[in-house]
Amino acid sequence: MRKTGQRVRTAVAVLTAAVLGLAGCDAVGGDAPDEAGLGRQRAEAAPAVVWDRSPASVAAVGDSITRGFDACGVLTDCPEVSWATGSSPEVDSVAVRLLGTRAATRSWNHAVSGTAMADLPAQMERAVAHAPELVTVMTGANDACRSSTAAMTPVEDFRADFEEALRTLRKALPKTQVYVASIPNLLRLWSEGRTNPLGRQVWKLGICPSMLGDADALDAAAEQRRATVQQRVRDYNAVLAEVCGADERCRYDGGAVFAYRFGTAQLSPWDWFHPSKNGQARLAEIAYRRITAEKP
Repeated sequence: MRKTGQRVRTAVAVLTAAVLGLAGCDAVGGDAPDEAGLGRQRAEAAPAVVWDRSPASVAAVGDSITRGFDACGVLTDCPEVSWATGSSPEVDSVAVRLLGTRAATRSWNHAVSGTAMADLPAQMERAVAHAPELVTVMTGANDACRSSTAAMTPVEDFRADFEEALRTLRKALPKTQVYVASIPNLLRLWSEGRTNPLGRQVWKLGICPSMLGDADALDAAAEQRRATVQQRVRDYNAVLAEVCGADERCRYDGGAVFAYRFGTAQLSPWDWFHPSKNGQARLAEIAYRRITAEKP
């Protein structure tokens, strides 16, 4: 019995040593894909990118909204009231809020009225020349605002052009931050402006015909046309969210501009579609809150 007990104790001791040895190997970094090893690899990974909530320079790219179109006069740009880089105290633009008096020399507006997502890579290339610390993006409405629903930009083309624009930026400025605004709710803009006789007359000049054409028509075909445009805008916004979300230095507004309920005070008194000075100020508020938020 003593010999048997001794053999048992010896076997237990050997087994215990073996187990401790294996545990020791894992504890100091063995090759096995154990949880401890994975946890250590995660801990040793590069630190997360920290968003700079006070960038020292701003460049804006986009379309007529960022140019302040129809905010100061009929069918004309008014960049001084741009939500992104304008100097007007009535708007208090993103650039002014971030840079104060330096905004005049440290912000640039490369948006162009009438442009679509296909034009964004070229605009981004011009913005890159300033080496800005932040680029604001608001474009896409003109991809939906076409002569007909059939003429709207296909979603995959929209995606490819946006990805190309970000690649253009990243190739030259890998650390520049990007704020991307969602496309406004075009159906709501139609709903708000259609009651104004002047607005309806201006719309006939060709402002967003896919949505605003035959503004008074409420038949099934007109309703379907507007619903098709609205869905395309939603699809575009989903692309903006997804592509921006894959870039660690990009912040999408989470659909805030699309969700904003523009009223008559926020719409141009000349076309009842583009933002007024008040509307530009609201866009600036939305953007500033998200750019300076601790978390996206």
